[in-house]
Amino acid sequence: MEKEEGETTTTIGVVPAAPAKLPTPIYSLSFWEVTAASGVVLGFILGLVCVYLTMPQSDYSFLKLPRNLEDLQILRDNLEIYTSDYTVQVLVGYCLVYVFMQTFMIPGTVFMSLLAGALFGVVKGMALVVSTATAGASSCYFLSKLIGRPLLLSLWPDKLVFFQDQVARRKDRLLNYMLFLRLTPTLPNTFINVASPLVDVPYHIFFLATFIGLIPAAFVTVRAGLALGELKSLGDLYDFSSMATLCLIGVLSVTPTLIGKKQA
Repeated sequence: MEKEEGETTTTIGVVPAAPAKLPTPIYSLSFWEVTAASGVVLGFILGLVCVYLTMPQSDYSFLKLPRNLEDLQILRDNLEIYTSDYTVQVLVGYCLVYVFMQTFMIPGTVFMSLLAGALFGVVKGMALVVSTATAGASSCYFLSKLIGRPLLLSLWPDKLVFFQDQVARRKDRLLNYMLFLRLTPTLPNTFINVASPLVDVPYHIFFLATFIGLIPAAFVTVRAGLALGELKSLGDLYDFSSMATLCLIGVLSVTPTLIGKKQA
């Protein structure tokens, strides 16, 4: 039927539906990837069993990962008895536990750093913490290169994209950037360990930045371990003196890289 002149019509608009949000993809590990990760875990367990078998018969119920300062003081008091007569076993056991925690991103390594200072002093404790922390980070780096991508894409896809973009922009001065990340809380150390091989950070850059960048924090925690009984909380680690020392060592750690860049 034809519309008469002057007749108005109303057009009913259809509001387009919002695009459906795509579900987060679920990634799974292959049989060989699970086997490799299980093999690493088994290797650490066998190492700890070998250490245990070389120790004298005793009650070792105190041996557990410390979760607070009270647990740490109990562990320190008991291990001091064995440190002088079974130094090698204590060192090997300490290194295995620290590297295992770093490899599988288990929280609590700050307590292990405090324990190193309490048992071995500043110099030996520093050497022990920096070397084991670097070894653990390296172990995490290579394990992530094998099985880390599914984990990161499932848990932190946005953060991984951000890190990849930053690394790509700083290829010419990547060591400076990685040192900056290690010396500041810009990104968590555990994330850096897992994500670095997936965003094409070369291992030699990763190793140097880790080894140098961990020195300031290691110094603060190891030195605090000498007075473990006086600590009331982890917040006591970072008083004004400790923060000033941390900043000074951080500047000294970065200076050689900056001088080399300037000369180049």
